[in-house]
Amino acid sequence: MKTFFSLVEIGVLLVLLANIWVFSVINGRTYTKISKIPPRETALVLGTSPKMRSGAGNPYFIKRMDATALLFHHGKVKKIIVSGEKSKGYDEPAAMKRFLVYEEGVPENIIIEDPKGFNTQKSIIRCKEVYKINDVIIVSQGFHNLRALFFARNNDLNALGFDAQDVSLPESYYRNQSREVLARVLAVLYYVLGISPD
Repeated sequence: MKTFFSLVEIGVLLVLLANIWVFSVINGRTYTKISKIPPRETALVLGTSPKMRSGAGNPYFIKRMDATALLFHHGKVKKIIVSGEKSKGYDEPAAMKRFLVYEEGVPENIIIEDPKGFNTQKSIIRCKEVYKINDVIIVSQGFHNLRALFFARNNDLNALGFDAQDVSLPESYYRNQSREVLARVLAVLYYVLGISPD
């Protein structure tokens, strides 16, 4: 029993230290006010499902699109990469582009679809290696941007984060927050062990 508690304590300590590391290395690189964020050539928008299980619009998706359009309409970015999963019958980048064009008034010709952004780390790496972008504003909710910026820093991207408005749905808020706490631990392990996404 004593050994078990020791392992639990070590696990909690590792989670705490990993999250402190992520917070410390991206400190000062996230913004919530459009007037404060410096301009960059390109925005990288991280994908999420456009619909909830009920079929209603996903508020996380909508808020990310709102934030992206805000960057463009305030002259903070000139190009937009929408990065997410594309598979049979499911296409996050196309949904993001469609929403930005028809709901937010963003010109279609400035939007690039990245259909192979299957996870956060992959979207970051593809931004640099496939699209040859180094100076970028990453758009997602704040809890997600922390990890995204950690990946960006470790892949030598000069990235800032623009935090989309969070969503006040208790059932998803606490799930997302707790999931991100653990995901940051994995991000640190990937970095330490030199693991790249599949």
